[in-house]
Formats: sequence, structure tokens, C-alpha cells
Amino acid sequence: MKWYKNLYTGESVAHRKNRIKWKIIHNAGQIGIYVIALPSNEKNLLDLIPAWELMQKHYPKKQLYIIGLAGDYDEAVTLAAMIVCEAYAKTGSFCVADYLGENKTKKKEETQCTSSF
Repeated sequence: MKWYKNLYTGESVAHRKNRIKWKIIHNAGQIGIYVIALPSNEKNLLDLIPAWELMQKHYPKKQLYIIGLAGDYDEAVTLAAMIVCEAYAKTGSFCVADYLGENKTKKKEETQCTSSF
């Protein structure tokens, strides 16, 4: 599991993001908290995952790249929409990974975002 250095946070969790992050890393329960991650497949724009799911022993966390935290589902949707709109405004593309600079290691031809609205 990797964390984006400029983590996006919802208003309800902004003041306690470090504590939430620590609890998620150490598999402590986080009821109601949602993480926003880069998509697990090319059809999605972002993944919204309840933090309690990350506590499961066999959850595929190794490839997870968390870019945001939210206090509830509605806040997670709002924050994800803001991130996607910000990426589109800056790049003209809906590919959030390219906007955040997380596709640096791939060849330019392979970084074409296939997500569409």
C-alpha cells in the first residue's frame, strides 16, 4: 500500500488524517471512513473503498495507491469528483494517475488513459 504525499482529505477528516492513516496501516478498525485510490482496472476513474475492507487478511493491498480520505460515502464521492474535475481542468483528460504523476515509469504510449465518461 502506498500513500500519495499530498493526500486529499474531506473536511470531516482533515484534522485527523495522520491518525486515520496510522490506523489503516496498522489494521485498526475505521468504521465510516472511505479511502480513495487510483483505479484497480482501466475502466474506472477512481476506487472508493470502505476502510474496514482493508482489514481483511486477503484484501489485495499491495497494489493499492491511496490518494484521499473521506469521513463517509457522500464525502468520498464529492472528493473523488473534485479530484477528477481538477485533473480534467489541468490536463484535458480524465486520467487521474497521469495528472498526479504516477505513470512516470511507463512509456508514453502506454500511459494513454482509457477511462471515458
